[in-house]
Amino acid sequence: MASIKTIAIIHNPVSDHSAADERDVLDQVEEIVDSLGILGYAHEVLPFTPNLLEMKRVLRRINPCCIFNLVEAVDGDSQLQHLATAFYDHLQIPYTGATTESLFITTNKVLAKKWMSLGQVPTAEWLAMENPSMSAPPFPGRYIIKPVSEEASVGLDASAIVAVETREELRNLILERQRLLGKRCFAERYIEGREFNLSLLGRPGGVDTMPPAEMNFDYPEGVPKIMDYKAKWVEGTLEYEGTQRTFDLPPSDNDLLAKLQDIARQCWNLFHLRGYARVDFRVDAHGQPYVLEINANPCITSGSGFPVACEKSGLGYDDMVRRILEDTLGRESLV
Repeated sequence: MASIKTIAIIHNPVSDHSAADERDVLDQVEEIVDSLGILGYAHEVLPFTPNLLEMKRVLRRINPCCIFNLVEAVDGDSQLQHLATAFYDHLQIPYTGATTESLFITTNKVLAKKWMSLGQVPTAEWLAMENPSMSAPPFPGRYIIKPVSEEASVGLDASAIVAVETREELRNLILERQRLLGKRCFAERYIEGREFNLSLLGRPGGVDTMPPAEMNFDYPEGVPKIMDYKAKWVEGTLEYEGTQRTFDLPPSDNDLLAKLQDIARQCWNLFHLRGYARVDFRVDAHGQPYVLEINANPCITSGSGFPVACEKSGLGYDDMVRRILEDTLGRESLV
């Protein structure tokens, strides 16, 4: 009788004082544990710590067939999350989702935008203190100032959108926001228009695009229509209650949606993504799409964008987890 394979679920540590976006990983862990049981796997759950000798000792004891990687930060810093997968690479243990190289690039928004520009993926012009745009950003103009390496809309609110006359004025506002947030920031030309999410699910030899979703913002006049921190995480706020995801898009959008799917697949190949990912878009009044972000290893809590898109394609949560594992180990090893 074949022994039951064990999967190690590794996540970033969470405390009672952690913010909502950080605590969400525990919900992901709980749901993945349930799915692994249904799929016939044993599991071990452990937080990732910088004590690599202890991590190595524990993983050698567990001897997992693979790691379900949910690490979103190392030592509290999201820009270091690729160090976790570099450690798995060192131990030669397969893991779900993006590779070390892909995480390194996609978790640095400025580096990712430069990569997109080189790969001819449409993305809005930007200004960063140490890594300028490939094309000159226009002035005067409206910009949104974002942290370089944060995820989950951390550091985003209405005050992040600014109207400026000159490059120097924008540089000063970037420095001001860096001091406010305590994080490196950059400015991206603000695209007024519609917002879409395209989820991508890997399979051996390729990738499937899930049904596109549009984010609708039912906000009062004057409130910027953006997916800021409140819209994602703070229940009861105007932003949270006024943001709705829809997959019911009119036939007149078919050509646009096909274009978004093509660009999303282009991003999958350009960034050498694996497992699962989400590409976020803005589309301007002329129908021109711009990639906002590449989300490698997006949130997979039930009700979040990725699992809901999978459900719309006919894949339940357990099937989604199976597909992610299949992309990691190959179909034959899952029998």
